[in-house]
Amino acid sequence: MTTAPRPAAELSADEARRIALRAQGFLGAPDRRAGVRGVLRSLGQVQLDTISVLARSHELIPYARLGAVGRPAVEDAYWTGSHAFEYWSHAACVLPVEEWPHFAFRRRAYRDRPHWGHELSAGAYDKVIDQLRDQGPLTATELGGAKNKGEWWDWSDSKIAVERALMYGEVVVTERRGWKRVYDLAERAIPRALLHDDLDDAECVRRLVRQAGEALGVGTRADIADYHRIKGEQFDAAVEASGLVPVTVAGWGKPAWADPAALAAEPRGRHRTTLLSPFDSLIWERARTERIFGFTHRLEAYVPKQKRVHGYFAMPVLAGGRLVGRVDPAREGRTLVAKQVSLDGPKAVPAVARALREAAAWVGCDAVTVERVDRPELAPELVKSLA
Repeated sequence: MTTAPRPAAELSADEARRIALRAQGFLGAPDRRAGVRGVLRSLGQVQLDTISVLARSHELIPYARLGAVGRPAVEDAYWTGSHAFEYWSHAACVLPVEEWPHFAFRRRAYRDRPHWGHELSAGAYDKVIDQLRDQGPLTATELGGAKNKGEWWDWSDSKIAVERALMYGEVVVTERRGWKRVYDLAERAIPRALLHDDLDDAECVRRLVRQAGEALGVGTRADIADYHRIKGEQFDAAVEASGLVPVTVAGWGKPAWADPAALAAEPRGRHRTTLLSPFDSLIWERARTERIFGFTHRLEAYVPKQKRVHGYFAMPVLAGGRLVGRVDPAREGRTLVAKQVSLDGPKAVPAVARALREAAAWVGCDAVTVERVDRPELAPELVKSLA
């Protein structure tokens, strides 16, 4: 009978929360010299999403940590100089180019069993590879069309082929142009020293488990496995050799593991006050968010309008290391409109106002208006704080 390893530390729920905040870049001084690329390397990935209200999620994530970094600078940091690539991790994500070798296990799995169910027409795959080789980076439209005339999922032969090549690792997404993926050959886009599938599956998973643990600071099996969407049994096989250490966290009720460096020094420093994308890795996993912050959040973009509670793209507000409310934003010209504001109480008002003012300035708005507050008695104070 195998004996469970003895926990390296017993953490209070508050200690775990602070460790998580520091690991995710919300506690302590941000590394401004490293900038957006530093955020990407630290997190290990930044999730992409089609929804753009205040800004797109991959812009919101470095903004939440660094403040009002220029939006063009965010795009440049990701897509210039072969510093990043897009691939399937937690979802469609921007990844540091250094992680390319560690996704060999996923590329091999896709080659064995392609993820998409589309049929690949004879010759289509070789055709798109030849086009990219001859013409350089191209979008699916430039390759021959992204879709047929049917539903949005009715991909053209060239789109099916280039997405298959992306899964296999022969093609890389090197940027988004007008939100369209731009594809190039991996042999051109990935630095030669990194362009290999030499690592076996066990080594790839071990590295990603370690990286997820470092990015989260502390997490359960489900937290850490979900970060790069690896299977639970893969986590089980890798965690002992990953370098993460077992810990217990008061109130969690499940075994946890931590980055040993996160345990070596007490989390200290200034807390960030900001709006968070629902796709931010601090809060993207609902069960973890409830466990750490006592805060239940759900993206309601796909919920029928009449059933929404907090709004289409409600963004949690982080202040003082707590989640203190939500804002459902919109932009109308140079005005940021808080269509709905949900507040935990009177103490949340200054923080929400501060987060709204900063976000408005970042996206080029010079005014903020509030349409609805879930606690109407706090609306006058919020409006006053915004002024």
